Amino acid sequence: MPARKLYFESIRVGDELPALAKAPVDRVQLSRYAGASGDYNPVHVDEIYAKSVGMPSVYAPGMLVMGMLGQLISDWARGGQLRRYNVRFIKMVWPGDTVVCKGRVSDRHGSGGRYFVEIDLWAENQKGELVMKGGSQIQLFYSLEDENRQRSGQSPIVVEVPRESLVVPAPASSAEAASSAPAPAAPERDRDEDDEEDEESDEPRSGASSKKTAPREKPAAKTASLPAAKKARK
Repeated sequence: MPARKLYFESIRVGDELPALAKAPVDRVQLSRYAGASGDYNPVHVDEIYAKSVGMPSVYAPGMLVMGMLGQLISDWARGGQLRRYNVRFIKMVWPGDTVVCKGRVSDRHGSGGRYFVEIDLWAENQKGELVMKGGSQIQLFYSLEDENRQRSGQSPIVVEVPRESLVVPAPASSAEAASSAPAPAAPERDRDEDDEEDEESDEPRSGASSKKTAPREKPAAKTASLPAAKKARK
């Protein structure tokens, strides 16, 4: 049975890649990876050494988890060409952890007969904690007809496809939502009542209105007479 091919025309922004769940990481796998990669860092294979440097045990190399995410891409984008692949390490993976790799199409665009899709990638452990995140770019044929044309030496099918990015706004927290809500309007007061209160009391009002009413200053005549009184005493 021929391998499944993936074509640009069948992909939509927001499509999720089938999740890839790996077997729990064990120490045998760590030893095999060290032999295959040539990375014999003792923190990954030597239990005694790992504990001597403050670790609870050996832990998986980040490149091992990166390879798991790479398998997710290669299994999904058969027939495509990997143009970019990058990751960021978030959390350590320990023996016994199960890594689940996931991805989502975040962008698609095409110009001049070349078609690309952008993939958001991430990996979680069995607790749902994020251990790695990254992204990749895949170049694909537009369709089966496009592939047959190019493989026979003909020009590709040209369809101009503008960028269709997936933008997911971050949910606002309850505190931000409360601060952004409009303040309730203060009840209107009768203008005559306000005038009567100003005449009856010289003290500033309490509450929110006290901030708007400045305290009354002393008459200018009394302030000017203070220096004269001092000279008379001398």
